[in-house]
Amino acid sequence: MCGRFVVAQVGSELVGQLRVDLVSDDLPAPSFNVAPTDRAAIVLDSAKTDPPTRRLEPARWGLVPSWAKDPSIGSRAFNARAEELEEKRMFAPALQKRRAVVPVTGYYEWHVGPDGKVPLFIHPEDGDALFLAGLYEWWKDPSKPQDDPARWMLSFTVLTRAAVGALGSVHDRMPVFLDEDHADAWLDTDVDYPLDILDAALDDAPRVAERLVHHRVSPAVGNVRNDGPELIEPVG
Repeated sequence: MCGRFVVAQVGSELVGQLRVDLVSDDLPAPSFNVAPTDRAAIVLDSAKTDPPTRRLEPARWGLVPSWAKDPSIGSRAFNARAEELEEKRMFAPALQKRRAVVPVTGYYEWHVGPDGKVPLFIHPEDGDALFLAGLYEWWKDPSKPQDDPARWMLSFTVLTRAAVGALGSVHDRMPVFLDEDHADAWLDTDVDYPLDILDAALDDAPRVAERLVHHRVSPAVGNVRNDGPELIEPVG
């Protein structure tokens, strides 16, 4: 699974890599402890424009489908199993037209071993951004007036899959990683068979995972109130 991640840089640092056309002026600040229900920057292609506009937008972590009565359902939908997307009412519609890329610096995973449950920071060894496959939804708050722009909430979930390679010794699940080519294809709203792209990304996962390294970090990361670069420093 993926329940915490790090975004040490946001905004212009991502524009060149993913060819973003429009960057929101309301992006959240960098964070070293992003948790479910927090806001983070995601990349999406807006199909409402012709050609589609690639945007970097702030979104709430935890998918809130359009039919939800309130946003609380999102707190349980921060991850989506890649192998179950078509079967789940919450994720199947977004799979077809609302796919996102979540750029992160790295993510945390808790490993159970001889020393108990310890947090690890997993990240690309070269310091590049790590692209995670995601889905997004827009939810309309029925309690707000029709002319209130704040009535619309953008939310997202991170896809996960069975862990491979060295990451298999850390946890049995890991995020679905995307290289730049797969990220570009995943965002394309004209794709008729998104599962083909997902399958290609899953096949490529071992190669992407090979460039990731991990080290033990402070248990302070377990407290969502803690945030700062010291959280990703090696300990022990």
